[in-house]
Amino acid sequence: MLFSSTQAAELKPGDPAPDFELLDQHGQQHRLARHQGQWLVLYFYPKDDTPGCTAEACEFRDDLLVLKRMAVAVVGVSLDEVQSHAEFAAKYHLPFPLLSDRDGQVARAYGALFRLGPLRFAKRHTFLVDPAGRIARIYRKVDPKTHSDQVIRGLQALQDGATPAP
Repeated sequence: MLFSSTQAAELKPGDPAPDFELLDQHGQQHRLARHQGQWLVLYFYPKDDTPGCTAEACEFRDDLLVLKRMAVAVVGVSLDEVQSHAEFAAKYHLPFPLLSDRDGQVARAYGALFRLGPLRFAKRHTFLVDPAGRIARIYRKVDPKTHSDQVIRGLQALQDGATPAP
């Protein structure tokens, strides 16, 4: 097969968020349990320092104060190496963890792993994980330039108990 989207059973809102244990750009270990009791924006992206991924990361960076006021953590995940994440985070002053999923197991568990022949990368998908560790919202079609605003609106609706608009 030339290309494929590899994943486990497709996640849906209400499902438990798959656990992970990955290193960030500083070599620190991160697990899903670290975010127990708070909202989490877990966003997957294809490649460090590319135009769309940079736009998306910088949007989250610029909106981080708003997200922190909402008691929300932001974590990015790609298949890039820790060193690549460190350079990307330093270049754009990204103050949130970028996790290295080198083998693609976490991306696969979240249905975000894409293969194109020998190439593998994470698709641009975002998961809002509630304080109990369940998937609250999934964004599979993401515009990197407006996604942070979309996520904030979705989180506001979820935190207010309304059904968020897609």
